[in-house]
Amino acid sequence: MSSLIRVNLRRILFNNDNLLDATRNIKLSRSITSRSTRSVTDSPHKPKPWPYQNKSYTLLNYFFDKTTARLDENSKIIVVDGPVASGKTKFAKQLASELEMLYLPEANLDMVYINSYGYDLRKLDALLPESCRSFDVMDFLRNPKHRHTARFQIQQYIVRLSQYVDALAHLFSTGQGVILDRSVYSDFVFTEAMFAQGYLSKLAHKKYYEFRDCTIGELLRPHLVIYLDVPVPKILENIKKRSISYEKDSPVLNSQYLGVMEKQYKQNYLKEISKHAELLVYDWSDEGDVEIVIEDIERIDFNRYDIQDPHLKDWVYYQEEEWACLRHKYADQKDSILNYCNVPCYEVPELIVEALEADTYHKVMAEAPGEQYEIGYNSAVGDKGILFKTSIPHRDTLPLRERRSVSD
Repeated sequence: MSSLIRVNLRRILFNNDNLLDATRNIKLSRSITSRSTRSVTDSPHKPKPWPYQNKSYTLLNYFFDKTTARLDENSKIIVVDGPVASGKTKFAKQLASELEMLYLPEANLDMVYINSYGYDLRKLDALLPESCRSFDVMDFLRNPKHRHTARFQIQQYIVRLSQYVDALAHLFSTGQGVILDRSVYSDFVFTEAMFAQGYLSKLAHKKYYEFRDCTIGELLRPHLVIYLDVPVPKILENIKKRSISYEKDSPVLNSQYLGVMEKQYKQNYLKEISKHAELLVYDWSDEGDVEIVIEDIERIDFNRYDIQDPHLKDWVYYQEEEWACLRHKYADQKDSILNYCNVPCYEVPELIVEALEADTYHKVMAEAPGEQYEIGYNSAVGDKGILFKTSIPHRDTLPLRERRSVSD
């Protein structure tokens, strides 16, 4: 009955020629424009950004807050990819500034271990059993054969997945485009390099792809991927030059590991993603000119494919309700996507924690600053007005933290 009501409401409120034409115009936005070439008068007045972090977008909102009203030619997802120490972080920031898009730093486990109050949960490691202690990218670079490597890589995939959902929620709720420093789509490149070097077991490798296969189809692929190509010898030179101890002394960042990454990028990731997204590849050995890249981006015609072409098909919708449903999915149902990864891994020994050790972990974490109660209700760390609060934050959005380790 509820489905019937919804269908009839959709027909009444959404099916009219003017709205359909408006939606088609959004789909047919041809190119991205930079700050220097974009005129304020080129874009109509847009509604204020929807506060998706703390306010639901319900069925009732579908009728009064149109998603396409916020979308313009720069409402795009762009991913900047490349090997370690390629300079992509600097490039992505410059690009985001010029295109007036939101920059999201490379997803990393700082976003998990540092809680919403700024407390680093890794400080509690001494109180925890060894099987429950933190293990981030710096630990992996120092000791890649540790049993926690499998957990680290799966957690890394989940945090990239979470960030990409945040990027989609931001685009649909505000209309602002997003530039990501790497993304969930290329994360398997690291998994394959780890597996090739013997850092991941066959069972852990299989479990990683089970999680990936269950979740990656829930997303919309990026509009544009920019790959900064740097050969392995130059990468090793860059690592040596910036002289970060856990990088230059790492047993991981060698020609074999980086060579597998390069092979996976070029033979698998770029080949597959180019079937669905625009792709630009640059030799970035000596850092190129960002202005030239911006000119190339502005020349891309995102509307040159016919309706049967797989390129950008993730973004072809003709009904306002379809855009609204996507917005609701990414802004309000993030947990339903992440929960595909919330399953026991009994068949992978290195991913199992004994019951008593897990109990100790939860007890220690419950006493950590900001972890005793829900966010907003921890008076010990400064939350105010607790007696009058009636809700918790609407969704768990990853913080915009810079990576404190290998990020380029």
